Amino acid sequence: MSMQSTIEHKVTEALSPEHLEVVNESYMHRVEPGSETHFKLVVVSAAFEGQRLLARHRTLNTLLADELAGGVHALALHTLTPAEWQQRGGVPDSPNCMGKGGVSA
Repeated sequence: MSMQSTIEHKVTEALSPEHLEVVNESYMHRVEPGSETHFKLVVVSAAFEGQRLLARHRTLNTLLADELAGGVHALALHTLTPAEWQQRGGVPDSPNCMGKGGVSA
């Protein structure tokens, strides 16, 4: 199972999200083609009701601890309740990597 599929499965099982995006952004960084090291997660779940942002992120970091210890280098988290998602109307695109040797468009 790919890293992306593993993340999707774990988050779906644990949080029953109304909306889930697991975006592999590895291509935006200096990694081998086909890498699965950098991800953006957009998770919209009622499970986040009453939780502060830090608690939401801790939930996902704990849930994905094995992936973070074994290959995932970066995880951009956008954790929203259904009401926040509706109010916000989505999340912004990630910026290109500014690190040494970043991929240019």
